[in-house]
Amino acid sequence: MVQNDLVYRYLPTFLFERKYSDPHEVIRNLYGDIFLSKESLILGVYLPANRQFCGLAEFYGFKDSLHKTCIGYRLSDRFWGRGIATETVSLMVDYLYTKTDTEIITASTMIENHASSRVLQKNGFLMTASSVPEDWGYPNPTIADKWFR
Repeated sequence: MVQNDLVYRYLPTFLFERKYSDPHEVIRNLYGDIFLSKESLILGVYLPANRQFCGLAEFYGFKDSLHKTCIGYRLSDRFWGRGIATETVSLMVDYLYTKTDTEIITASTMIENHASSRVLQKNGFLMTASSVPEDWGYPNPTIADKWFR
């Protein structure tokens, strides 16, 4: 999935799983400094029926003083259009609101990523800013939409 440019066309270039060519290095680092520093928590998304890997979900941008968490998600393209992203975000939102002290959940989408915008809308997110510069590790800021729940 990580090597699939179709999957990552609407995602930041700096995403951790794309920084290393060796998947073992990615896994070692995910559960090392990234996790311990509370920079990001990346989870696997699996189909419940057969435990087939579908993609990744992420909690990041923790702001303890604001009780705020950002979310992200990405699925292998063969799982698109099946409601998996919508269900994943629903489970993430439920977890954050019932099992943590999170009060604010945010997300960002590139303006061209209409499918991701629909996933957020189905989960009760409201767009708070449209077409604003987002520094996602690209040479120039990327124009993105900002979401809040």
